Amino acid sequence: MDTVFESENIRFVKFTEELAQDYLTMVNDIEHVARFIGERRTPYTMEEELEFIRNQKLMQPYTYSMMEKSTGEFIGNTGFMNVKDGEAELGIVITYAKQNAGYGAEAIRSLLTYGWNNLPINRVYLEVYIDNDRAIHLYEKCGFTEFKRTDKDIFMEIISPAREG
Repeated sequence: MDTVFESENIRFVKFTEELAQDYLTMVNDIEHVARFIGERRTPYTMEEELEFIRNQKLMQPYTYSMMEKSTGEFIGNTGFMNVKDGEAELGIVITYAKQNAGYGAEAIRSLLTYGWNNLPINRVYLEVYIDNDRAIHLYEKCGFTEFKRTDKDIFMEIISPAREG
């Protein structure tokens, strides 16, 4: 697997079919993972997951899988989507087995640093379900602030430190 960048405990690698079973296990965990990343509540098939991987690699080139440095185990996926006009949407999902280990904050901070330094972005935004308290707290901890709210979602953003100064 090709490492794109690293943080203290995480290797960020390109999406790969090699991890398809790990991805599938993660997104099919309805109770702990899937309910926070989309509306679908039925399991994905391997064929659907392989198609997703192929599309992701083509359409969202700045998305990465996270691998635990100490064990080589899969942590989850993160990255920038919809990169356009100096802005990008952040997405992150961590497999249940690796939640509550501090990887979320480390991943987001590392991804932002990588993005500010290597990609043509100066604003990152995201959308989070209003009842996902853990994620909202994590995003605030990483510097995101709310800029819009609906009955269902909170929209948050962070501006590049270089742009602020």
